[in-house]
Amino acid sequence: MKKMLRFVLFMMLVAFPALGQDDLPKVLAGAGEAKDFPGAPYLVVFDRSSVRVEESGLSHVDKEVLYKVLNAEGAKALQSLTFGYDPLSAYVEVKEMKVFRAGGIESVPLAAVRDYPAPARAIYWGAREIIIPAGRLEAGDGVWVKTYQKGFTYALLRAAAQTDGQADAPGDERYAPPMKGHFYDIVPFYSDVPVLLKSYQLALPASKKLQFELYNGQARHYAHLQGDQTLFFWEMKNILPFKGEADMVDLSDVAPKLLLSTSPDWQAKSIWFYKVNEDYGSFAFDDEIKAKVDEIVRGARDDWEKISRLTHWVAEEIRYSGVSMGPGEGYTLHKGTMTFRDRCGVCKDKAGMLITMLRAAGFESYPAMTMAGSRIERIPADQFNHSVTLVKVDGKYRLLDPTWVPGVRELWSSAEQQQEYLMGVPEGADLQSTPLSPAEKHFIRYRLDSAVGSDGGLRGSVEVTAEGQSDSGLRRTFTRFQVAQWPAEFKREFFRMHPGAKISGLVYSDPYDISKPMRVFFRVEIPGYLKKGKSTAYLRPLAASLPFQGVLAFLRLDTSLTERKYPFRLRSSQQVEVSETMSLPSGWRLLQPLSLQKVNGSGADFSGTLKAGGGLALKANLLLKKRICQPEDWQSVKGGILEFKKIMETPWFFSRGGAK
Repeated sequence: MKKMLRFVLFMMLVAFPALGQDDLPKVLAGAGEAKDFPGAPYLVVFDRSSVRVEESGLSHVDKEVLYKVLNAEGAKALQSLTFGYDPLSAYVEVKEMKVFRAGGIESVPLAAVRDYPAPARAIYWGAREIIIPAGRLEAGDGVWVKTYQKGFTYALLRAAAQTDGQADAPGDERYAPPMKGHFYDIVPFYSDVPVLLKSYQLALPASKKLQFELYNGQARHYAHLQGDQTLFFWEMKNILPFKGEADMVDLSDVAPKLLLSTSPDWQAKSIWFYKVNEDYGSFAFDDEIKAKVDEIVRGARDDWEKISRLTHWVAEEIRYSGVSMGPGEGYTLHKGTMTFRDRCGVCKDKAGMLITMLRAAGFESYPAMTMAGSRIERIPADQFNHSVTLVKVDGKYRLLDPTWVPGVRELWSSAEQQQEYLMGVPEGADLQSTPLSPAEKHFIRYRLDSAVGSDGGLRGSVEVTAEGQSDSGLRRTFTRFQVAQWPAEFKREFFRMHPGAKISGLVYSDPYDISKPMRVFFRVEIPGYLKKGKSTAYLRPLAASLPFQGVLAFLRLDTSLTERKYPFRLRSSQQVEVSETMSLPSGWRLLQPLSLQKVNGSGADFSGTLKAGGGLALKANLLLKKRICQPEDWQSVKGGILEFKKIMETPWFFSRGGAK
């Protein structure tokens, strides 16, 4: 009976897009209860958007959402709804809001809505938030909101939301998308809470050609002509909270989403992006910038040294802090003269500053867009949240990223490998992907040499060298602290495993000097390292307490997973080499030599040996081949990590005189 009631209610939702408010209590009552959605604090009964697009690309969105409280947690979450929006690019207002309680229906007065500056960190662009109060709620109550919105949002900002509508809306020109005449949208069909029905309707001028694709799911959809418009419709029912996996790629890469765009292709977007910045004059330089560039590159041996010096100057000297507003937001990069004066900006300002300085040095340089943290699909919608720099050398474009390389020897951070990007170049370009960076370029090498005396104490030395992303991680172990704290913080790295250890002879490269790879060397004494009985003893290799494990981020992966359903990611491709020798007191022989299995696979390789003779010699080599891994890579990645962990977790047992 309940299933039949729910079916009837769904038919009402589908058949009558503009339900009368008298119908909402019935829909709410039949939507289900807490026992039907275990663990969910509330549910979305329906979420319906109706979008109308003008020839200019300006969109008007009418939206209705009905929420139902399932328990006390949901009552708390829905007692006030908070939204963020960017007033530079979107105008929104709450048209109506009602709360359904057991005692009746209450209308929320729009005068109760509050609009205020949004809390901000690093980017201060004048974003705002509003709170819509619903008041005290109980399980079974419902909250219904009807809003209107026009404009657009950038990919790096949250979806625009509702304001109180008290201020008059300015002219519509600012709300048209930056690529004039074109429309795009990204519609997530996933949620943190159950959604019984979500629909999206689009009315587009028939003169515009729409490209669209629904990724990672299926939805009922149709399209038909109605006068001078084409109507499109998508609908999905019974959307449950997405069950992800530890360390998987961004949720938007694997959950259902709808992408729409009237832009013909990425080539057109590339040319437009090039032109909008050239027309604005984003990269013009003045005498002050030229003088600084000449100072930076003076004495450089070749072009790549000039490029490296300029990239790292921008990386270190332009603070990441977005404080500027007005012309130059969104796709248009602020002028290099302004960033040079302010000495701060966000990624696009740092990228634009580097382009400006490269041009002042005589190089051909342009901007590029990418999406840090998730994938860019083939539909040419706005899927960008990060800006980087291109330089043309020997007829080829090379990527530079002054935002991600402070304290990094690379000019393009390999934490961004396997990441799509679009160049803004005069000839136009298709969407491209950054290539894999070989694991050997990101090595960390441990050399541990020690001797265990007859008293059981260990005396030895540890040397650590690194390159690429491993090098940058090693540097951060120091640079996150004040210089005076470096020796103490370093010792703490080792003492967490050996509180009684004595460290001496500590030598390390200057973490702020990126002209050469990082190296750390120290001597160590650990009393009572060999735990002895009458005829047996045990210890762990020094490799069990490798310092700087923050660089070994793969150790935190959940290797209990038998298999993976979704792609997963590492910090970077990486090589870890361990070489350890240890001499022992006379008469002690190793029992049960450690057996290390070789691993070869699409995601990782591992090899290792432990040899016992006059002493012990351990060698291990782990290669993590990718940053973004596919489910089929998991077995080799997991296997390689588990074999590596063996050398850190397996104690070595000895007997006096050897095994019988």
